[in-house]
Amino acid sequence: MLAIAAATTFMSAPGQSFSVAAFVDPMLYDLGIDRTNYSIAYMTATLIGGCTLPFIGRLVDRFGARLILPIVATALGLACTWMSNLTGAVGLYAGFTMIRCLGQGSLTLIANWIVGEWFHTYRGRAAGICAVGGTASVLIIPQLNNFLIGSCGWRDTWLVLGGTVIVTLVLPAALLLRDRPEPLGLLPDGLFPDDAHDGVSSAGKSDDSSKITGGGPENHTTATSRSPVIGTDDESFTVRETLRCSAFWKIASVVATVSLVGTGLMFHQVSIVAEHGVSRSLALGSLGIQAGAATVSALIAGYLIDRTQARYVLACSMVLEIFAILLLIFLPSAGWITVYSALLGLHGGIIRSAGCIVWINFFGRKHQGAIQGMSMSIMVLAAALGPVPPALAHDLSGSYEPALWLFLVLPALAGIAVLSASPPKNKRSCINSG
Repeated sequence: MLAIAAATTFMSAPGQSFSVAAFVDPMLYDLGIDRTNYSIAYMTATLIGGCTLPFIGRLVDRFGARLILPIVATALGLACTWMSNLTGAVGLYAGFTMIRCLGQGSLTLIANWIVGEWFHTYRGRAAGICAVGGTASVLIIPQLNNFLIGSCGWRDTWLVLGGTVIVTLVLPAALLLRDRPEPLGLLPDGLFPDDAHDGVSSAGKSDDSSKITGGGPENHTTATSRSPVIGTDDESFTVRETLRCSAFWKIASVVATVSLVGTGLMFHQVSIVAEHGVSRSLALGSLGIQAGAATVSALIAGYLIDRTQARYVLACSMVLEIFAILLLIFLPSAGWITVYSALLGLHGGIIRSAGCIVWINFFGRKHQGAIQGMSMSIMVLAAALGPVPPALAHDLSGSYEPALWLFLVLPALAGIAVLSASPPKNKRSCINSG
């Protein structure tokens, strides 16, 4: 199940900005669209696609990933075929809508849902391993896209991506994926019911038995309260209840900032760093450094999120993003792009693991798809805005620097906000404080 979740994260690439970045300049030249209009198309399509994610989350909660994943993967493959046949701006709007909703949004949501259902005590570490699929995608896909675009053109490259998504995800999901462990006589983390009872009987004998039940590691509930169904329905918040919690919006501010700033920087990566004398090949090649750093930080953050308070981990990601943007503004020479990429990778890896699992740790398991759908809708809507400030700054002033200074403010504000985010003790306290 973890392997399928990681593969799903990896194959979300066609809808991710790090993949689209390789297509920007070739498509601008071939389609005759200027950079601002291209970015607005990306923004508008992403806004439309993002609004569908709460609906997708509810579908996954109701029907399970085993049914929904093959459908979404097939649809993404067909969307890539659409992108390969573009002739103008209208088709570009439709194509961006499909790949952003299905790739960046739906596949990422489904992967996180699988981890949330199959893991509990080791959920953060499992999320870190799943996130490696995403960082591997950042490492491989931009280079593959650049090679294929140079060899056979951007249209055939979209076809290759679409075919790879279908082959990689549809059959494995249909044949091997199972939605939840309980129908198979298992519990999350691969436990059998007898294992859980043994844990309860020995809880009083070991200090290592302190685990959580439904609300996350910050609740510090002991193993004596652990039942055969880990993360009981009574502990799970509905979407309506979750939206009334201030903690949701504080965490969402981090997710939105990461998405908006990260998408803006990634979308215009080649052009932004070119202002500092960095070549296209080095700009795309530095994504490998970013992916390597993200792999390390995703695993570390996944471990930390099981053992410490999420607000500190998420605030750390904001600090790293601030340093990355500052370095980009004052980049001394082209070689420093490697340090910038490493900082951005460390920051992104934290969000790929801790930023995904924090929702189920705070608000429970039963409605996790719908809640993640809301959070990812916010993320996608923020991502839609990301490419526009750099494009406007470049077209109006001839430099990306004004947008970078704006991007610097956002993680500072989000980092301050998330430091006060704590999981609600119960529904009543959350609703009353909301």
